[in-house]
Amino acid sequence: MKITSIETLQLPHLDNIMWVRLHTDEGLIGLGEVFRGTSAVAAYLHHDVAPQILGQDPRQIDRISNLLLLPYNGFRSSGVEIRAASAVDVALWDIFGQSAGQPIHQMLGGLSRPTIRTYNTCAGYMYNKTGARRYIQTSDHPEGPYDDQIAFSRDAGALARSLLDEGITAMKIWPFDPYAVQSGGHFIHASDVDRALTPFRQIRDAVGDAMEVMVELHSMWDLPAALKIARALQPFNPFWAEDPIKMLNTQALASYRAHAGIPVCASETLATRSQFLDILQADATDYVMLDVSWCGGLSEAKKIGTLAEAFQRPVAPHDCTGPVTFAAAIHLSLNLPNAVFQESVRAYCSSWYRDLVTVMPRIENGQIHPLTEPGLGLALSDAVLDHPDVMRQVTSS
Repeated sequence: MKITSIETLQLPHLDNIMWVRLHTDEGLIGLGEVFRGTSAVAAYLHHDVAPQILGQDPRQIDRISNLLLLPYNGFRSSGVEIRAASAVDVALWDIFGQSAGQPIHQMLGGLSRPTIRTYNTCAGYMYNKTGARRYIQTSDHPEGPYDDQIAFSRDAGALARSLLDEGITAMKIWPFDPYAVQSGGHFIHASDVDRALTPFRQIRDAVGDAMEVMVELHSMWDLPAALKIARALQPFNPFWAEDPIKMLNTQALASYRAHAGIPVCASETLATRSQFLDILQADATDYVMLDVSWCGGLSEAKKIGTLAEAFQRPVAPHDCTGPVTFAAAIHLSLNLPNAVFQESVRAYCSSWYRDLVTVMPRIENGQIHPLTEPGLGLALSDAVLDHPDVMRQVTSS
Protein backbone atom coordinates (compact mmCIF):
# COMPACT_ATOMS: atom_id res chain seq x y z
CA MET A 1 0.00 0.00 0.00
CA LYS A 2 1.26 3.48 -0.91
CA ILE A 3 0.20 7.05 -0.12
CA THR A 4 -0.81 8.61 -3.43
CA SER A 5 -1.97 12.08 -2.41
CA ILE A 6 -2.44 14.46 0.50
CA GLU A 7 -5.57 16.59 0.56
CA THR A 8 -6.52 19.50 2.82
CA LEU A 9 -10.04 20.88 3.21
CA GLN A 10 -11.28 24.03 4.94
CA LEU A 11 -14.60 25.82 5.33
CA PRO A 12 -14.59 29.63 5.51
CA HIS A 13 -17.02 29.77 8.46
CA LEU A 14 -14.80 27.37 10.47
CA ASP A 15 -11.41 28.93 9.85
CA ASN A 16 -9.85 27.42 12.98
CA ILE A 17 -10.22 23.88 11.60
CA MET A 18 -8.68 22.08 8.65
CA TRP A 19 -8.99 18.44 7.68
CA VAL A 20 -6.21 16.35 6.20
CA ARG A 21 -6.96 13.28 4.09
CA LEU A 22 -4.31 10.82 3.00
CA HIS A 23 -5.31 8.82 -0.08
CA THR A 24 -3.84 5.40 -0.88
CA ASP A 25 -3.55 3.25 -3.97
CA GLU A 26 -5.87 0.70 -2.34
CA GLY A 27 -8.70 3.21 -1.98
CA LEU A 28 -8.39 3.74 1.77
CA ILE A 29 -8.53 7.35 2.97
CA GLY A 30 -7.10 8.35 6.35
CA LEU A 31 -8.48 11.40 8.15
CA GLY A 32 -6.66 13.87 10.39
CA GLU A 33 -7.43 17.35 11.70
CA VAL A 34 -5.59 20.60 12.36
CA PHE A 35 -6.78 23.18 14.86
CA ARG A 36 -5.48 26.78 14.87
CA GLY A 37 -2.91 28.13 12.43
CA THR A 38 -4.56 26.19 9.63
CA SER A 39 -3.32 28.19 6.65
CA ALA A 40 0.31 27.93 7.74
CA VAL A 41 -0.05 24.19 8.38
CA ALA A 42 -1.65 23.68 4.97
CA ALA A 43 1.28 25.37 3.24
CA TYR A 44 3.76 23.25 5.19
CA LEU A 45 1.87 20.02 4.46
CA HIS A 46 1.79 20.56 0.71
CA HIS A 47 5.25 22.09 0.32
CA ASP A 48 7.35 20.18 2.87
CA VAL A 49 5.49 17.08 4.08
CA ALA A 50 4.05 15.80 0.81
CA PRO A 51 7.45 15.15 -0.84
CA GLN A 52 8.48 13.10 2.20
CA ILE A 53 5.42 10.85 2.50
CA LEU A 54 4.01 10.42 -1.01
CA GLY A 55 4.80 6.92 -2.26
CA GLN A 56 5.43 5.67 1.29
CA ASP A 57 3.65 2.77 2.99
CA PRO A 58 1.12 4.38 5.38
CA ARG A 59 1.38 1.42 7.74
CA GLN A 60 4.94 2.38 8.65
CA ILE A 61 3.56 4.75 11.25
CA ASP A 62 6.51 4.96 13.63
CA ARG A 63 8.98 5.61 10.81
CA ILE A 64 6.87 8.39 9.29
CA SER A 65 6.02 9.84 12.70
CA ASN A 66 9.69 9.98 13.66
CA LEU A 67 10.56 11.57 10.32
CA LEU A 68 7.99 14.35 10.73
CA LEU A 69 8.49 14.98 14.44
CA LEU A 70 12.21 15.64 14.04
CA PRO A 71 12.57 18.30 11.34
CA TYR A 72 15.75 20.38 11.33
CA ASN A 73 13.85 23.07 13.23
CA GLY A 74 10.38 23.29 14.70
CA PHE A 75 10.64 20.23 16.94
CA ARG A 76 9.91 20.39 20.68
CA SER A 77 7.06 22.82 20.11
CA SER A 78 3.37 22.79 19.27
CA GLY A 79 3.91 24.94 16.19
CA VAL A 80 3.29 24.37 12.50
CA GLU A 81 5.62 21.41 12.00
CA ILE A 82 4.28 19.42 14.94
CA ARG A 83 0.64 20.19 14.16
CA ALA A 84 1.16 19.00 10.60
CA ALA A 85 2.87 15.84 11.87
CA SER A 86 0.01 15.28 14.32
CA ALA A 87 -2.67 15.42 11.63
CA VAL A 88 -0.72 13.07 9.37
CA ASP A 89 -0.14 10.65 12.23
CA VAL A 90 -3.85 10.45 13.10
CA ALA A 91 -4.64 9.84 9.43
CA LEU A 92 -2.05 7.03 9.32
CA TRP A 93 -3.66 5.35 12.33
CA ASP A 94 -7.04 5.71 10.61
CA ILE A 95 -5.67 3.88 7.55
CA PHE A 96 -4.04 1.23 9.74
CA GLY A 97 -7.30 0.51 11.54
CA GLN A 98 -9.29 0.41 8.31
CA SER A 99 -6.79 -1.96 6.68
CA ALA A 100 -6.97 -4.30 9.69
CA GLY A 101 -10.74 -3.97 10.10
CA GLN A 102 -10.32 -2.79 13.71
CA PRO A 103 -10.98 0.47 15.60
CA ILE A 104 -7.92 2.48 16.59
CA HIS A 105 -8.30 1.73 20.29
CA GLN A 106 -7.84 -1.96 19.46
CA MET A 107 -4.74 -1.19 17.38
CA LEU A 108 -3.32 0.75 20.35
CA GLY A 109 -3.69 -2.29 22.60
CA GLY A 110 -7.40 -2.58 23.27
CA LEU A 111 -9.87 -1.13 25.73
CA SER A 112 -8.67 -0.53 29.28
CA ARG A 113 -12.28 0.26 30.27
CA PRO A 114 -15.68 -0.06 28.58
CA THR A 115 -16.34 3.71 28.75
CA ILE A 116 -14.50 6.85 29.84
CA ARG A 117 -15.88 9.48 32.21
CA THR A 118 -16.27 12.92 30.68
CA TYR A 119 -16.29 16.43 32.07
CA ASN A 120 -18.06 19.26 30.33
CA THR A 121 -16.02 22.24 29.30
CA CYS A 122 -18.57 24.99 29.74
CA ALA A 123 -18.11 26.69 26.39
CA GLY A 124 -20.79 28.03 24.07
CA TYR A 125 -21.64 27.12 20.51
CA MET A 126 -19.40 29.80 18.96
CA TYR A 127 -16.41 29.34 21.29
CA ASN A 128 -13.24 28.55 19.32
CA LYS A 129 -15.00 28.12 15.96
CA THR A 130 -13.06 30.96 14.38
CA GLY A 131 -9.55 32.38 14.68
CA ALA A 132 -10.53 35.02 17.24
CA ARG A 133 -9.80 34.14 20.86
CA ARG A 134 -13.17 33.40 22.43
CA TYR A 135 -12.15 32.72 26.02
CA ILE A 136 -14.05 35.85 27.04
CA GLN A 137 -17.81 35.76 26.52
CA THR A 138 -18.83 38.58 24.18
CA SER A 139 -22.59 38.02 24.05
CA ASP A 140 -25.28 37.66 26.69
CA HIS A 141 -27.75 36.04 24.28
CA PRO A 142 -27.76 32.23 24.38
CA GLU A 143 -27.89 30.50 21.00
CA GLY A 144 -29.37 27.33 22.46
CA PRO A 145 -29.88 25.28 25.62
CA TYR A 146 -26.17 24.47 25.98
CA ASP A 147 -24.63 27.95 25.78
CA ASP A 148 -22.76 27.02 28.94
CA GLN A 149 -20.28 29.89 28.99
CA ILE A 150 -23.15 32.33 29.40
CA ALA A 151 -24.72 29.93 31.90
CA PHE A 152 -21.72 29.77 34.23
CA SER A 153 -21.47 33.56 34.26
CA ARG A 154 -25.19 33.92 35.12
CA ASP A 155 -25.98 31.04 37.46
CA ALA A 156 -23.35 28.34 37.73
CA GLY A 157 -25.44 26.49 40.29
CA ALA A 158 -28.29 26.02 37.82
CA LEU A 159 -25.75 24.93 35.21
CA ALA A 160 -24.33 22.33 37.59
CA ARG A 161 -27.81 20.95 38.21
CA SER A 162 -28.40 20.76 34.45
CA LEU A 163 -25.20 18.79 33.97
CA LEU A 164 -25.97 16.43 36.84
CA ASP A 165 -29.39 15.78 35.28
CA GLU A 166 -27.48 14.39 32.27
CA GLY A 167 -25.20 12.30 34.46
CA ILE A 168 -22.21 14.64 33.98
CA THR A 169 -20.46 15.00 37.33
CA ALA A 170 -17.54 17.26 36.41
CA MET A 171 -17.33 20.68 34.75
CA LYS A 172 -14.67 23.22 33.79
CA ILE A 173 -15.04 27.02 33.96
CA TRP A 174 -12.77 30.09 33.58
CA PRO A 175 -14.23 33.08 35.45
CA PHE A 176 -10.80 34.64 36.14
CA ASP A 177 -9.95 35.27 32.47
CA PRO A 178 -11.50 38.75 32.10
CA TYR A 179 -9.30 40.05 34.91
CA ALA A 180 -6.16 38.65 33.26
CA VAL A 181 -7.06 40.57 30.11
CA GLN A 182 -7.38 43.77 32.14
CA SER A 183 -4.03 43.47 33.93
CA GLY A 184 -1.97 41.44 31.49
CA GLY A 185 -2.00 38.64 34.03
CA HIS A 186 0.32 40.45 36.44
CA PHE A 187 -2.16 41.42 39.14
CA ILE A 188 -5.68 40.70 40.33
CA HIS A 189 -7.43 42.86 42.92
CA ALA A 190 -9.00 41.19 45.94
CA SER A 191 -12.45 42.42 44.92
CA ASP A 192 -12.01 40.85 41.46
CA VAL A 193 -10.95 37.56 43.03
CA ASP A 194 -14.12 37.66 45.10
CA ARG A 195 -16.30 38.29 42.02
CA ALA A 196 -14.59 35.49 40.09
CA LEU A 197 -15.32 33.09 42.95
CA THR A 198 -19.08 33.62 42.54
CA PRO A 199 -19.61 30.61 40.22
CA PHE A 200 -17.78 28.34 42.66
CA ARG A 201 -20.00 29.52 45.53
CA GLN A 202 -23.10 28.99 43.40
CA ILE A 203 -22.05 25.45 42.45
CA ARG A 204 -21.25 24.41 46.01
CA ASP A 205 -24.45 26.01 47.33
CA ALA A 206 -26.57 24.28 44.67
CA VAL A 207 -25.09 20.77 44.53
CA GLY A 208 -22.42 20.58 47.20
CA ASP A 209 -19.60 18.20 46.34
CA ALA A 210 -21.67 16.21 43.84
CA MET A 211 -19.94 18.17 41.07
CA GLU A 212 -16.20 18.16 40.47
CA VAL A 213 -15.12 21.63 39.29
CA MET A 214 -12.01 22.32 37.25
CA VAL A 215 -10.73 25.87 36.85
CA GLU A 216 -9.14 26.77 33.52
CA LEU A 217 -6.61 29.61 33.73
CA HIS A 218 -5.47 29.51 30.08
CA SER A 219 -1.81 30.28 30.91
CA MET A 220 -2.79 33.92 31.36
CA TRP A 221 -1.21 34.66 34.76
CA ASP A 222 2.25 35.15 36.14
CA LEU A 223 3.31 33.22 39.23
CA PRO A 224 2.33 35.60 42.11
CA ALA A 225 -1.12 36.30 40.67
CA ALA A 226 -1.74 32.62 39.93
CA LEU A 227 -0.83 31.74 43.53
CA LYS A 228 -3.17 34.43 44.86
CA ILE A 229 -5.99 32.87 42.85
CA ALA A 230 -5.04 29.36 44.02
CA ARG A 231 -5.18 30.35 47.69
CA ALA A 232 -8.64 31.85 47.19
CA LEU A 233 -9.86 28.68 45.46
CA GLN A 234 -8.75 26.27 48.16
CA PRO A 235 -12.01 26.34 50.19
CA PHE A 236 -13.95 25.25 47.08
CA ASN A 237 -11.83 22.13 46.56
CA PRO A 238 -11.30 22.42 42.78
CA PHE A 239 -10.41 19.19 41.00
CA TRP A 240 -7.50 20.96 39.30
CA ALA A 241 -6.15 24.32 38.19
CA GLU A 242 -5.31 23.98 34.51
CA ASP A 243 -2.41 25.83 32.93
CA PRO A 244 -2.14 28.41 35.73
CA ILE A 245 0.94 30.03 34.15
CA LYS A 246 2.57 29.89 30.73
CA MET A 247 4.40 26.62 30.12
CA LEU A 248 7.73 28.39 29.60
CA ASN A 249 9.55 27.64 32.84
CA THR A 250 9.31 24.20 34.41
CA GLN A 251 10.70 25.42 37.72
CA ALA A 252 8.06 28.15 37.93
CA LEU A 253 5.34 25.54 37.40
CA ALA A 254 6.92 23.31 40.05
CA SER A 255 6.98 26.28 42.42
CA TYR A 256 3.30 26.92 41.72
CA ARG A 257 2.40 23.30 42.47
CA ALA A 258 4.44 23.34 45.69
CA HIS A 259 2.62 26.41 47.05
CA ALA A 260 -0.82 26.41 45.40
CA GLY A 261 -2.50 23.91 47.70
CA ILE A 262 -4.69 22.66 44.82
CA PRO A 263 -3.91 20.07 42.11
CA VAL A 264 -2.30 21.17 38.85
CA CYS A 265 -3.11 20.07 35.30
CA ALA A 266 -0.61 20.65 32.46
CA SER A 267 -0.69 21.08 29.53
CA GLU A 268 -2.51 21.04 26.22
CA THR A 269 0.06 23.56 24.94
CA LEU A 270 3.03 21.17 25.26
CA ALA A 271 4.26 18.91 22.48
CA THR A 272 6.36 15.74 22.29
CA ARG A 273 7.28 13.47 25.16
CA SER A 274 10.45 15.42 25.96
CA GLN A 275 8.47 18.45 27.18
CA PHE A 276 6.22 16.27 29.30
CA LEU A 277 9.26 14.48 30.68
CA ASP A 278 10.58 17.84 31.89
CA ILE A 279 7.47 18.69 33.92
CA LEU A 280 7.15 15.14 35.27
CA GLN A 281 10.77 15.02 36.42
CA ALA A 282 10.31 18.41 38.08
CA ASP A 283 7.23 17.12 39.96
CA ALA A 284 5.38 20.09 38.46
CA THR A 285 1.96 18.61 37.67
CA ASP A 286 -0.63 16.26 39.13
CA TYR A 287 -2.59 15.59 35.93
CA VAL A 288 -1.18 15.31 32.41
CA MET A 289 -3.25 16.92 29.69
CA LEU A 290 -2.27 16.43 26.06
CA ASP A 291 -3.92 17.35 22.80
CA VAL A 292 -3.63 14.64 20.16
CA SER A 293 -3.61 17.22 17.35
CA TRP A 294 -0.91 19.39 18.99
CA CYS A 295 1.46 17.02 20.79
CA GLY A 296 2.57 14.88 17.82
CA GLY A 297 -0.46 12.72 17.03
CA LEU A 298 -1.67 9.43 18.44
CA SER A 299 1.79 7.85 18.28
CA GLU A 300 3.34 10.51 20.49
CA ALA A 301 0.25 10.80 22.70
CA LYS A 302 0.40 7.10 23.49
CA LYS A 303 4.06 7.47 24.50
CA ILE A 304 3.27 10.53 26.65
CA GLY A 305 0.50 8.59 28.35
CA THR A 306 2.84 5.70 29.10
CA LEU A 307 5.45 8.14 30.40
CA ALA A 308 2.87 9.70 32.72
CA GLU A 309 1.93 6.22 33.93
CA ALA A 310 5.57 5.61 34.91
CA PHE A 311 5.36 8.75 37.08
CA GLN A 312 1.99 7.61 38.50
CA ARG A 313 0.14 10.53 36.93
CA PRO A 314 -3.35 10.30 35.41
CA VAL A 315 -3.95 11.54 31.86
CA ALA A 316 -6.92 13.62 30.67
CA PRO A 317 -6.83 14.23 26.88
CA HIS A 318 -7.84 17.69 25.74
CA ASP A 319 -10.72 18.40 23.42
CA CYS A 320 -12.09 21.80 22.65
CA THR A 321 -11.13 21.54 19.01
CA GLY A 322 -12.92 19.58 16.27
CA PRO A 323 -14.78 16.26 15.91
CA VAL A 324 -11.90 14.32 14.38
CA THR A 325 -9.48 15.18 17.18
CA PHE A 326 -12.28 14.37 19.63
CA ALA A 327 -12.69 10.91 18.09
CA ALA A 328 -8.94 10.25 18.14
CA ALA A 329 -8.76 11.33 21.80
CA ILE A 330 -11.61 8.99 22.71
CA HIS A 331 -9.74 6.03 21.20
CA LEU A 332 -6.66 7.04 23.20
CA SER A 333 -8.44 7.66 26.52
CA LEU A 334 -10.25 4.34 26.30
CA ASN A 335 -6.94 2.59 25.73
CA LEU A 336 -4.65 4.32 28.25
CA PRO A 337 -4.76 2.52 31.61
CA ASN A 338 -4.15 5.81 33.45
CA ALA A 339 -6.76 7.97 31.67
CA VAL A 340 -9.07 9.61 34.19
CA PHE A 341 -11.27 11.87 32.02
CA GLN A 342 -12.02 12.67 28.41
CA GLU A 343 -12.96 16.31 27.93
CA SER A 344 -16.07 17.11 25.89
CA VAL A 345 -18.17 20.18 25.09
CA ARG A 346 -21.87 19.40 25.00
CA ALA A 347 -22.56 22.57 23.00
CA TYR A 348 -20.30 21.19 20.25
CA CYS A 349 -21.44 17.58 20.40
CA SER A 350 -25.09 18.57 20.15
CA SER A 351 -24.66 20.99 17.24
CA TRP A 352 -21.93 21.74 14.72
CA TYR A 353 -19.80 18.63 15.30
CA ARG A 354 -22.75 16.64 13.94
CA ASP A 355 -22.69 18.56 10.67
CA LEU A 356 -19.07 17.70 9.92
CA VAL A 357 -18.67 13.94 10.39
CA THR A 358 -20.65 10.82 9.55
CA VAL A 359 -20.75 9.39 13.07
CA MET A 360 -20.76 10.92 16.53
CA PRO A 361 -19.58 9.05 19.64
CA ARG A 362 -22.26 7.95 22.07
CA ILE A 363 -22.24 9.97 25.31
CA GLU A 364 -24.67 8.80 27.97
CA ASN A 365 -24.84 9.36 31.73
CA GLY A 366 -21.54 11.21 31.74
CA GLN A 367 -19.73 8.34 29.99
CA ILE A 368 -18.27 8.28 26.47
CA HIS A 369 -18.61 4.94 24.67
CA PRO A 370 -16.13 3.53 22.13
CA LEU A 371 -16.41 4.15 18.42
CA THR A 372 -16.64 0.64 17.04
CA GLU A 373 -16.07 0.88 13.28
CA PRO A 374 -12.57 0.36 11.80
CA GLY A 375 -10.03 3.16 12.09
CA LEU A 376 -11.35 6.37 13.59
CA GLY A 377 -14.85 5.07 12.99
CA LEU A 378 -16.00 8.20 11.18
CA ALA A 379 -15.36 10.23 8.02
CA LEU A 380 -16.06 13.72 6.80
CA SER A 381 -19.71 14.22 5.92
CA ASP A 382 -21.05 15.12 2.51
CA ALA A 383 -21.95 18.48 4.04
CA VAL A 384 -18.21 19.19 4.15
CA LEU A 385 -17.07 17.37 1.01
CA ASP A 386 -19.82 18.89 -1.18
CA HIS A 387 -20.01 22.29 0.48
CA PRO A 388 -20.08 24.99 -2.23
CA ASP A 389 -17.44 27.02 -0.39
CA VAL A 390 -15.08 24.20 0.57
CA MET A 391 -11.43 25.10 -0.02
CA ARG A 392 -9.64 22.00 -1.24
CA GLN A 393 -5.99 21.52 -2.11
CA VAL A 394 -4.46 18.26 -3.33
CA THR A 395 -0.82 17.28 -3.83
CA SER A 396 -0.32 13.97 -5.62
CA SER A 397 2.65 11.77 -6.44
